[in-house]
Amino acid sequence: MAWADPQREAAFTQWLGELAPAHGIDTASVRSASADASFRRYFRVDTANGPRIVMDAPPAQEDCRPFVHVAGLLRSAGLNAPEVIAWDEARGFMLLSDLGDRTYLSVLDDSNAKALYGDAIGALVRLQGIAAQGQVPAYDRPLLTREVQLFPDWYIARHINTQLSTDEETRLAQCVELILQNNLAQPAVLVHRDFHSRNLMVSGEPGTAANPGVLDFQDAVWGPITYDLASLLRDAYVELEEEVQIDFAVRYWERARKAGLPVPEDFGHFWRDFEWMGLQRHLKVLGIFARLSHRDGKDAYLKDLPLVWKYAHHVATRYNGLGPLAHLLERLAGTARVEGFY
Repeated sequence: MAWADPQREAAFTQWLGELAPAHGIDTASVRSASADASFRRYFRVDTANGPRIVMDAPPAQEDCRPFVHVAGLLRSAGLNAPEVIAWDEARGFMLLSDLGDRTYLSVLDDSNAKALYGDAIGALVRLQGIAAQGQVPAYDRPLLTREVQLFPDWYIARHINTQLSTDEETRLAQCVELILQNNLAQPAVLVHRDFHSRNLMVSGEPGTAANPGVLDFQDAVWGPITYDLASLLRDAYVELEEEVQIDFAVRYWERARKAGLPVPEDFGHFWRDFEWMGLQRHLKVLGIFARLSHRDGKDAYLKDLPLVWKYAHHVATRYNGLGPLAHLLERLAGTARVEGFY
């Protein structure tokens, strides 16, 4: 278990030692559990009550208050989010319940996909039923715009190393405006914002309340109702055939209607909203994955760029007004292939 900062390592060791008597922690058992795309790191530790997770979130880079708040919201709705057992807010250390080490991504196959996605859809409907307006940030125009700006700033300019012409910039801005108009017109609910196969854990038998375990929810917002379903069914790490996406989307839509969530009465309308919301997300993700590589040295995400590009291009070719975006994506892909970006 490597630490770049000896002072932080010493603080961690001291804090864990202070907790050990009350929680039966075996301090010698600490081992890496995972790292994510942020500055947070996770360790697993053995205790008298079974394994627990320790979060290392340096306060200068990470604010843990949203994590604690949203975890409480999710758990109050019966979702299987981590329990915050102990928290040193000043130093950025946290002891959490352990949801296991089997992500959806690690186990998904043809034999279990229907059951696992069914559980995820059920959890999403419960999540969206939480009356959290005013308790989390709004997914408003400025935030949606900042996200999409990652696409020209990091994917186009930095990753592909391409300068857009004035005409291309104008046409891209027009397409982005159409996308945001659709997104902002959608009914709003609690949005997890990263509801996908890497953040859903197989924490119990399919069909039980324990499944799925839900992680990485600290960036939750109040925003478009289709966002999390697009994250799930057009996942950057798992490709589903479109007929499978539609089948799961219909199942979600029917359950959402029964639960009283504000989905459109017409499924075709809902599906269009789903596609346009997914397009905003995928433009953002192209930028995020490029930024993770070029700014943070996390090149593993580059292998997932082609699937994200495919999602974005698919929608851009399907709807009126988005043709210039489709052509731009095609030009960028040609440049990327020539220059060996992926």
